[in-house]
Amino acid sequence: MMGFVFRLIPPRPDFRATMSEGERATMLAHVGYWSELLAQGRVIVFGPVDDPATPHGIGIVLAEDLADAESVRDGDPVMSSSHRFVTEIIPMARLVTAGGTFDAP
Repeated sequence: MMGFVFRLIPPRPDFRATMSEGERATMLAHVGYWSELLAQGRVIVFGPVDDPATPHGIGIVLAEDLADAESVRDGDPVMSSSHRFVTEIIPMARLVTAGGTFDAP
């Protein structure tokens, strides 16, 4: 297993304050999806980052490889929505958790 940093970039900087009802429903589905991954032990942590310059969401994911991490992304309801979210996936060289250490190959 390896650690990956996920960044979810919303379609506009003021998204949290201006989301439509459809966008809000998509975000609730997104939180449900990530909460399930957290319960399964696939996600270490996730949540919104209140950066005024570039607001985004962040998550730390455990996956076998980049393809596995991409499958986590592809299952996220925001990615199949029409709302134009963008996700960045960045491999971690080492992820140290209370449960163990995970190194990139």
